[in-house]
Amino acid sequence: MISLLGKVALVTGGSRGIGAAVAVMMAKAGATIVLTYTKHRSEALKVAHRVAQIGSECLIIKSDVARPADVRQAVRSALDHFGRIDILVNNAGVWKRGVMGKLTEQQWDETIDINLKGTFLFCNAVVPFMKKQRGGKIINVASTAGQRGEPFHSHYAASKGGMIAFSKAIAAELAPHGITVNCVSPGWVDTDMSSHVLRKRSRARAINKEIPRGRVATAEEIAGPVVFLASDLANHLVGAVLNVNGGSVLFG
Repeated sequence: MISLLGKVALVTGGSRGIGAAVAVMMAKAGATIVLTYTKHRSEALKVAHRVAQIGSECLIIKSDVARPADVRQAVRSALDHFGRIDILVNNAGVWKRGVMGKLTEQQWDETIDINLKGTFLFCNAVVPFMKKQRGGKIINVASTAGQRGEPFHSHYAASKGGMIAFSKAIAAELAPHGITVNCVSPGWVDTDMSSHVLRKRSRARAINKEIPRGRVATAEEIAGPVVFLASDLANHLVGAVLNVNGGSVLFG
């Protein structure tokens, strides 16, 4: 029932984890894919190969989401190659521990720049073209940390809280132009970013115990709601935050 046939989707941080799952799932729904990566070219090529096996095309672009010139070049490359961008998924992110009182300005800036500034830069670069097309979908991957906070990750919580507020603000601004903006807000997800915590058996057991469904999400279980928000089934959702956490944190 969900079809993204004829759509071009740009997914940031698409070489691994949630981004890779989104790229593959959108390709299965018929979309053409553009994915950005920063370091993991070999992993990005693997995703592109999986997309090709599905029967779609995937353009991979090395891009630092915190660098305005990189972002502008990535958007330009996508437009030069495919002629349009219908879907933007701001997924690139970083999650690192930081103890208040010892958190450095460099650590703070890195997280804010990648998670929040990167989202702004890609939205700012893509929106003018979506306005010309008279439509588009923007989905920002936030976090439960941005809604309830997260001890020892204040910089991460601030970045994701900012992303949610930013999304709501531009959602109201852009809806008259046929552009919908929404968030998916995951809890724990089994990806490379969280593997250093989840591979500790005692910690993993404690985390799973706090989740009513009894386990952390797979990347595909986050990708599903993202694909839904990118589809016509979600046309009247504006500024929404879909919480995907197995019931561990209940918002709204």
